[in-house]
Amino acid sequence: MTNPAMVLPEAMKGIGSLTKAMTSGGVGNDLLEIVGLRASQINGCSPCVFAHARNLRKAGVDEDKIAAVAVWRHAPYFSDAEVAALKLTEAVTRLADRSDEPVSDELWDEVSKHFDEKQRAALILTISMLNFFNRINTTIQEPAGTEW
Repeated sequence: MTNPAMVLPEAMKGIGSLTKAMTSGGVGNDLLEIVGLRASQINGCSPCVFAHARNLRKAGVDEDKIAAVAVWRHAPYFSDAEVAALKLTEAVTRLADRSDEPVSDELWDEVSKHFDEKQRAALILTISMLNFFNRINTTIQEPAGTEW
Protein backbone atom coordinates (compact mmCIF):
# COMPACT_ATOMS: atom_id res chain seq x y z
CA MET A 1 0.00 0.00 0.00
CA THR A 2 1.09 3.55 -0.63
CA ASN A 3 1.92 5.38 2.57
CA PRO A 4 -1.41 6.65 4.00
CA ALA A 5 0.06 10.11 4.55
CA MET A 6 0.64 10.27 0.81
CA VAL A 7 -2.81 8.94 -0.03
CA LEU A 8 -4.51 11.62 2.07
CA PRO A 9 -2.74 14.92 1.24
CA GLU A 10 -4.33 16.76 4.18
CA ALA A 11 -2.35 14.46 6.48
CA MET A 12 0.91 15.82 5.09
CA LYS A 13 -0.16 19.37 5.94
CA GLY A 14 -0.67 18.37 9.57
CA ILE A 15 2.61 16.47 9.66
CA GLY A 16 4.40 19.49 8.21
CA SER A 17 2.92 21.76 10.89
CA LEU A 18 3.94 19.40 13.68
CA THR A 19 7.44 19.01 12.26
CA LYS A 20 7.86 22.78 12.13
CA ALA A 21 6.73 23.07 15.75
CA MET A 22 9.05 20.30 16.91
CA THR A 23 12.11 21.84 15.29
CA SER A 24 11.33 25.25 16.80
CA GLY A 25 11.42 23.91 20.36
CA GLY A 26 15.10 24.55 20.94
CA VAL A 27 16.34 20.96 20.95
CA GLY A 28 19.30 20.34 18.68
CA ASN A 29 18.60 18.48 15.46
CA ASP A 30 21.19 15.79 16.27
CA LEU A 31 19.38 14.95 19.49
CA LEU A 32 16.00 14.84 17.72
CA GLU A 33 17.54 12.41 15.22
CA ILE A 34 19.01 10.26 18.03
CA VAL A 35 15.60 10.16 19.71
CA GLY A 36 14.01 9.24 16.38
CA LEU A 37 16.57 6.51 15.79
CA ARG A 38 15.99 4.97 19.22
CA ALA A 39 12.18 4.98 18.95
CA SER A 40 12.44 3.48 15.47
CA GLN A 41 14.83 0.76 16.66
CA ILE A 42 12.42 -0.22 19.43
CA ASN A 43 9.49 -0.34 17.00
CA GLY A 44 11.39 -2.18 14.27
CA CYS A 45 10.75 0.52 11.67
CA SER A 46 13.33 -0.14 8.98
CA PRO A 47 12.86 3.01 6.85
CA CYS A 48 13.01 5.26 9.91
CA VAL A 49 16.09 3.52 11.36
CA PHE A 50 17.74 3.89 7.97
CA ALA A 51 16.72 7.56 7.59
CA HIS A 52 17.75 8.68 11.10
CA ALA A 53 21.13 6.94 10.88
CA ARG A 54 21.71 8.52 7.45
CA ASN A 55 20.69 11.96 8.75
CA LEU A 56 23.07 11.64 11.69
CA ARG A 57 25.92 10.66 9.35
CA LYS A 58 25.17 13.64 7.11
CA ALA A 59 25.28 15.89 10.19
CA GLY A 60 28.76 14.57 10.99
CA VAL A 61 27.85 12.54 14.07
CA ASP A 62 30.51 9.94 14.82
CA GLU A 63 29.73 6.48 13.45
CA ASP A 64 30.49 4.88 16.83
CA LYS A 65 27.88 7.06 18.51
CA ILE A 66 25.27 6.23 15.85
CA ALA A 67 25.96 2.51 16.23
CA ALA A 68 25.72 2.78 20.02
CA VAL A 69 22.23 4.31 20.12
CA ALA A 70 20.72 0.82 20.49
CA VAL A 71 22.95 0.17 23.52
CA TRP A 72 23.14 3.70 24.91
CA ARG A 73 23.06 2.55 28.55
CA HIS A 74 26.45 0.89 28.08
CA ALA A 75 28.10 3.42 25.78
CA PRO A 76 30.33 6.37 26.70
CA TYR A 77 29.17 8.61 23.84
CA PHE A 78 26.11 10.29 25.33
CA SER A 79 25.85 13.40 27.49
CA ASP A 80 23.63 13.49 30.58
CA ALA A 81 21.02 15.43 28.57
CA GLU A 82 21.09 12.83 25.78
CA VAL A 83 20.73 10.02 28.33
CA ALA A 84 17.70 11.76 29.84
CA ALA A 85 16.17 12.16 26.37
CA LEU A 86 16.84 8.50 25.54
CA LYS A 87 15.23 7.41 28.83
CA LEU A 88 12.19 9.53 28.00
CA THR A 89 12.10 8.07 24.48
CA GLU A 90 12.03 4.53 25.81
CA ALA A 91 9.41 5.31 28.46
CA VAL A 92 7.06 6.96 25.95
CA THR A 93 7.66 4.33 23.26
CA ARG A 94 7.25 1.32 25.54
CA LEU A 95 3.94 2.35 27.14
CA ALA A 96 2.48 -1.16 27.03
CA ASP A 97 5.51 -2.63 28.83
CA ARG A 98 4.83 -0.70 32.02
CA SER A 99 2.68 -1.56 35.01
CA ASP A 100 3.36 1.74 36.77
CA GLU A 101 3.37 5.33 35.52
CA PRO A 102 4.85 5.47 32.01
CA VAL A 103 7.00 8.46 32.91
CA SER A 104 7.96 8.45 36.57
CA ASP A 105 8.40 11.59 38.64
CA GLU A 106 12.10 10.76 38.85
CA LEU A 107 12.39 10.68 35.06
CA TRP A 108 10.45 13.97 34.74
CA ASP A 109 12.86 15.53 37.24
CA GLU A 110 15.88 14.23 35.32
CA VAL A 111 14.54 15.44 31.97
CA SER A 112 13.61 18.81 33.51
CA LYS A 113 17.21 19.31 34.71
CA HIS A 114 18.35 19.39 31.09
CA PHE A 115 15.40 20.74 29.12
CA ASP A 116 13.04 23.66 29.67
CA GLU A 117 9.30 23.31 29.06
CA LYS A 118 9.51 24.26 25.39
CA GLN A 119 12.29 21.73 24.81
CA ARG A 120 10.38 19.03 26.71
CA ALA A 121 7.38 19.75 24.51
CA ALA A 122 9.55 19.35 21.40
CA LEU A 123 10.93 16.05 22.70
CA ILE A 124 7.51 14.66 23.57
CA LEU A 125 6.06 15.68 20.20
CA THR A 126 9.07 14.21 18.40
CA ILE A 127 8.87 10.90 20.24
CA SER A 128 5.11 10.71 19.70
CA MET A 129 5.36 11.61 16.01
CA LEU A 130 8.09 9.01 15.47
CA ASN A 131 5.94 6.36 17.10
CA PHE A 132 3.12 7.44 14.75
CA PHE A 133 5.39 7.12 11.69
CA ASN A 134 6.80 3.81 12.94
CA ARG A 135 3.33 2.35 13.24
CA ILE A 136 2.37 3.43 9.74
CA ASN A 137 5.59 2.20 8.16
CA THR A 138 5.60 -1.18 9.89
CA THR A 139 1.92 -1.70 9.07
CA ILE A 140 2.44 -1.18 5.34
CA GLN A 141 5.90 -2.85 5.42
CA GLU A 142 7.70 0.20 4.04
CA PRO A 143 11.24 -0.91 3.13
CA ALA A 144 14.48 0.61 4.39
CA GLY A 145 15.76 3.32 2.08
CA THR A 146 12.32 4.66 1.21
CA GLU A 147 12.32 8.43 0.89
CA TRP A 148 9.26 10.58 1.44
